[in-house]
Amino acid sequence: MLNTTTVTKLREMKLRMMADAFQMQLQDPSFQNLNFEERFGLIVDQEWSTRKSNRLKDLIKKAGFVEPGACIEDIDYFPDRKLDWELITKLSTCNYIREHHNILLLGATGCGKTYLACALGISAARNFFKVKYVRLQNLLTDLEIARAGNTFPKAIQQYKKPAHLIIDEWMRYPLSELESHDVLEIADARYHKGSTILCSQFDVPGWMEQVPNKLTADAICDRFAHDSHKIIIAGNDSMRKRKSTIQ
Repeated sequence: MLNTTTVTKLREMKLRMMADAFQMQLQDPSFQNLNFEERFGLIVDQEWSTRKSNRLKDLIKKAGFVEPGACIEDIDYFPDRKLDWELITKLSTCNYIREHHNILLLGATGCGKTYLACALGISAARNFFKVKYVRLQNLLTDLEIARAGNTFPKAIQQYKKPAHLIIDEWMRYPLSELESHDVLEIADARYHKGSTILCSQFDVPGWMEQVPNKLTADAICDRFAHDSHKIIIAGNDSMRKRKSTIQ
């Protein structure tokens, strides 16, 4: 009767895995050979592991990765891509996020910038950092809609606050004056407070050409390019084409 009450109380406290582990121990005689501390430790471990796993799944889901299955272990290091294995392995530890540094992923269309960005983002989620993935045009459209609906302050916070922000298709198209000010506001908020990955076909000088006001362009570039790791993915072959050929 006491055991049944204990299980019920655990479930009422939303400690479902502890309740399941406790019931399993009651039904399995082999656990009787363990002392109280060992048995209790196993019960707590079960609850802890489940919560960590559920939290990771939630972080990955909320991040909005376009490549949710990307991982550092599956990155292709073809010689012509000229990827630095040592640097990418170092980045996968996420110390650059703790130090509020940025990453610039540069390369031609199809070279694998998005996959690499998502792989690094998922490494961040595995370290339980909040991550947000977005294409720049979607970000700007989101803010435009929010401004029209008087929800702009709340909408822009989702790009200011995450420990790790990934902006894909960075500066692919020219920005309007208002859009560039929105981007600068995000850059200002994240400077030395968050880590950002920018995926772009253009290096920093090319960004300048997409922003109408030179002072605003300088400010945006300074905040994102400062304290950044630059990864240039070489090679002319599309990774999509390569993978389809390999398969």
